[in-house]
Amino acid sequence: MSVLDKFSLDGRRILVTGGNQGMGKAFAFALADAGARVAISGRNHERNEATVRDAADAGHHITAIDADITDDAAVMTMTADAVDALGGLDVLVNNAGVCYHAPAFDVTDEQWDGVFDLNVRALWKCCRAAGSHMKDNGGGSIINIGSISAIIVNRPQMQPAYNASKAAVHQLTKSLAAEWAPFNIRVNAFAPGYVKTDMAPVDRPEFRRYWIDDVPMQRYATPEEIAPSVVYLASDASSFMTGSTLVIDGGYTLW
Repeated sequence: MSVLDKFSLDGRRILVTGGNQGMGKAFAFALADAGARVAISGRNHERNEATVRDAADAGHHITAIDADITDDAAVMTMTADAVDALGGLDVLVNNAGVCYHAPAFDVTDEQWDGVFDLNVRALWKCCRAAGSHMKDNGGGSIINIGSISAIIVNRPQMQPAYNASKAAVHQLTKSLAAEWAPFNIRVNAFAPGYVKTDMAPVDRPEFRRYWIDDVPMQRYATPEEIAPSVVYLASDASSFMTGSTLVIDGGYTLW
């Protein structure tokens, strides 16, 4: 097997949560490019269907599953639907997430609960559902989307709920990696820096001083730049890697 062959995802069956926009959509397309059979999930049916059409235009067949993963029953149904549609499940990409910009004294209970329900609890439930299938079927790879917000405190905007939730994701990744290694389940995370998506308004001038000028590379990333790292973590190229968080931030956390 050549080095490049180790990055191939031919025959892999992969589910990407929140795969109908932004980084999740770029992940789904990159995984399909590498040969995987891909399913995405999301709450918005119209956006799911639009992603399926965009994938077809790009030469890929992607299955869309409507699911609100903050609902425990929906997580189980989504996982079963992905297994049925793909013929199994080898890789889970936990991408779905939400962020609110608000200083600590202004964060409402509803915002706090909303962030932790999706970013942590739903991710936990997805890990358990997919991990249970992988445990019974020879193993797999789980990729959790963390953030540099788990490592530093973002500025000028305050977002304590999001920062805390992503720190929880990083630590949960380590915990599951240690526990599930005997089942041949690898669990890794990666921590992107500022990426141009609907969730991160990187073009707004009031953020440039801190989001762009403080980056050694002096720019933000595109989702397509981040996506190859997901291919790496899903593939045999990272076969001896578990419990790690891969930082991809243009050098932001160097300072």
